[in-house]
Amino acid sequence: MHCTIEVEREEDGRWLAEVMELPGVMPYSPSAEMAATKAFALRAIADRLEYGDSVPGIEQITFSTSNEPLALR
Repeated sequence: MHCTIEVEREEDGRWLAEVMELPGVMPYSPSAEMAATKAFALRAIADRLEYGDSVPGIEQITFSTSNEPLALR
C-alpha cells in the first residue's frame, strides 16, 4: 500500500497533512515533520484490520510527500 501525504500550512502556522488513500486521516501538527502523520495513518489501518475491514496491499506500506519519499519498513 502506498500512502501519499499532502501537506499545507494553515494561516495560524499549523501544518495540516492529509493521507490521500485513507479518508479522514488529516492530522494537524506544529511542524512539517511527518512522523505523527505516519503514526496516525498506521493507527487508522490497524483499526480497520481490528474491525474486519479489508486493507489491500498492507504487506509493505510506503509513504511519500511531494518533497521526498518516506518509507516504513
